[in-house]
Amino acid sequence: MARSNEDPLDAGNAAGLLVDGAGTILGCTPAAETLLTRPAEDLCGRRLPELLADPAGWPGIMARRDGPVWEGRVAVREAGGGESDIVFRVLPLAPEQQDRGASRFLLLGAPWPLVVRWRQDHAFMQELFLQERVGFAMFDRELRLVRTNTQLLPYTGLPDDLGGLRLAEFLWSEDARVIEERLRDVLATGTPLVSMDALVRTRIEPGTGRIMALSAFRLQEPDGRVMGVTALFTDVTDQRSAQERLDLLHRATAVLGNSLSVAETTQDLADVLVPVLADLAAVDIAEAVFAHEEPGPAHQRHHVLRRSAVAGTADRQEIVPRVGGALRVDISEAPRGHVWPRPAGHGPDDTDGAPGPMPPPVPGLDVRSGMSAPLRARGKLLGRVTAWRTGRRRPFGADDLALLEEVASRAALVVDNARRYARERHASVSLQRSLLPPTTTETAAVQSASVYHPTDAAGGVSGDWFDVIPLSSARVALVVGDVVGHGLQATAMMGRLRTAVRTLADLDLEPDELLTHLDDLVSQLTIESSTYENGAAGSTPQSAYDSFGATCLYVTYDPVSRQCAMASAGHPPPALLAPDGTARYVDVSPGPPLGVGGLPFEPVELEIEPGSVLALYTDGLVERPRADLDEGMAALKKRLTTANALDRPLRDVGREVVADLAPSPLSDDVTLLLARTRAVSAQDSARWVLEPDPAVVADARALVVRQLSRWGLDELAFTTELVASELVTNAIRYAGGGPVELRLIRTSTLICEVSDPSSTQPRMRRARATEEGGRGLFLIAQLTERWGSRYTRHGKTIWTEQPLPGSS
Repeated sequence: MARSNEDPLDAGNAAGLLVDGAGTILGCTPAAETLLTRPAEDLCGRRLPELLADPAGWPGIMARRDGPVWEGRVAVREAGGGESDIVFRVLPLAPEQQDRGASRFLLLGAPWPLVVRWRQDHAFMQELFLQERVGFAMFDRELRLVRTNTQLLPYTGLPDDLGGLRLAEFLWSEDARVIEERLRDVLATGTPLVSMDALVRTRIEPGTGRIMALSAFRLQEPDGRVMGVTALFTDVTDQRSAQERLDLLHRATAVLGNSLSVAETTQDLADVLVPVLADLAAVDIAEAVFAHEEPGPAHQRHHVLRRSAVAGTADRQEIVPRVGGALRVDISEAPRGHVWPRPAGHGPDDTDGAPGPMPPPVPGLDVRSGMSAPLRARGKLLGRVTAWRTGRRRPFGADDLALLEEVASRAALVVDNARRYARERHASVSLQRSLLPPTTTETAAVQSASVYHPTDAAGGVSGDWFDVIPLSSARVALVVGDVVGHGLQATAMMGRLRTAVRTLADLDLEPDELLTHLDDLVSQLTIESSTYENGAAGSTPQSAYDSFGATCLYVTYDPVSRQCAMASAGHPPPALLAPDGTARYVDVSPGPPLGVGGLPFEPVELEIEPGSVLALYTDGLVERPRADLDEGMAALKKRLTTANALDRPLRDVGREVVADLAPSPLSDDVTLLLARTRAVSAQDSARWVLEPDPAVVADARALVVRQLSRWGLDELAFTTELVASELVTNAIRYAGGGPVELRLIRTSTLICEVSDPSSTQPRMRRARATEEGGRGLFLIAQLTERWGSRYTRHGKTIWTEQPLPGSS
């Protein structure tokens, strides 16, 4: 049978000597032979002092005798010459007699280290059962309580005597089952259980329970048989609650910074609170925040809030008010957070001025407790967050309110940043949209659609721009440009250039001449910017391309002659998809980017068939990272062909082309302008060449009246006859010889043109009462909707427009 080496009284460890009153050894046990390293023959008959390392100390040992049974410690000499410390105990076997030799004593001895170890173990076990900081419980093999050092739980609801009881007899069955399963594992495997959190609730007063950190180890008999299990438990409810609050605060800090959307931020806030802190949560935000405006100050009397987010209920439609619903709150709810019902221990003045309990968020819901905290930032009330607890959860306390206020303060900063970001983005997007034309246009010359994707998708601003500009005589100008850089600076520069292009286009300049004027403008802006940045005139300017570099493609199209003219300032050429389905890039020679200056721009002219599709784009659509530009342009040409751009709506084609070609995320702004050309039929235009003789004015009037009669526009005959008469008369009078050309064009308006070889522009003036002439252009301006003049390669053209009868 296995024996324990740790029990000093075990027969295998304790040395037994039978001695008489004179200290003579009469007999010994085998353990004594082992302890004293001497055989029984050597021990019997010897006196005890002879075994001591210091025989002279024997009187002193005897002097410490304090009763019939006494103990001591001595050093004995081993047979080999060494020494060992021994603890001994003297037990009288019979009353002491006059004849000391007749007295008999039993002397038990054990090694000093073994006795010390045993005494330490004994003291340890004794103190475990005496202390009250750590719970200590012993269970038998059937998991019945055998011994405890203190009450298992720090609150009432336990029997006075727990001996022989099982956990399920006084704890909730679910809690008892979880603990007993783990204790059985310890009994079966012998593997200790270390710091398992267990929820403990009594059957009499369950409350919210306590969290215990449970550790356990198996107990065994000296022969190895399982005796039971010992459990140590510590109440860590407060520590776990504090850790949960800290974790919630950290999680809120991490989650609340994920979005700059007010709606997403408030929903994240509500989701963080449920279910760790509350069962239900709602976030209400000031109406001004959603309007990108400054919310009212915290000291304002009333605030209008809108419910922005809720969490904690399966059917969110039941929340009152629903998400998006408005509610009016009084200032009393704004200054600070509050809890209802009032936490225990708060003085009567702690809730002065605080509002009463809020109605339950769901009708008929059993709300146990609630609390609310304001969302404030920079002295403004942005809203509030409200939380509720239901069922058996304990009511909110002061610590919960402090946590909610801390989370609310951090959320308020994020909401305010989101509001300010939304306001700036709204301003940027509004600016960008105000600088760009509609995405689709319909003119007599083209039908167009555009796709615009800035790199800064969040801000919505960039330096790309496009435009479709109606020109005189039913013509149209198509423009695509790209300013170097992104953001508001590029957008501002884009706005300047677009305005300049529209102004120059109104002068009906040729494409190359228009780009020359635009190049001069960019050069001037570069000098102005350099002077501003360096603080003094005369400082060395920055590179023009680095400061205000831009490219531009300007295209004009005449639906009457079907002639297209274009010029490029460092911009990629347009793609042309013919009615037969073939696609090619127009061979346009790109000049230098705008702002370089000193170099010419070469114009290109070609005839385009009606129904063709012109594709103007920025380099962001064809330039790919780690890819050749030619590959991107080939891909665009192929995509235009396969997208069936000739027959499908251009808006759908544009979206499809950009979706297939533009990478994500974008490395550069992407703009695509598609224009399907139209033509004015020969039946809708008439042209006459007149001799520079005043006598032909009457013929011109007759030609105009006759043509308008063919078109069924007799209502316009009088005004058009008068307009044509004045324009032809002026051309003959001031052109200085040469033929005069008269042309009528019927589109959405009636256009009347008179061309002559003179380059002198007409000037409208107010004639004096005594003057016979000088009133022609003034009269024309009164009779027509629009009028103007433009230079041509052979002189000038004066044109007018009149609305057709019945048109709005």
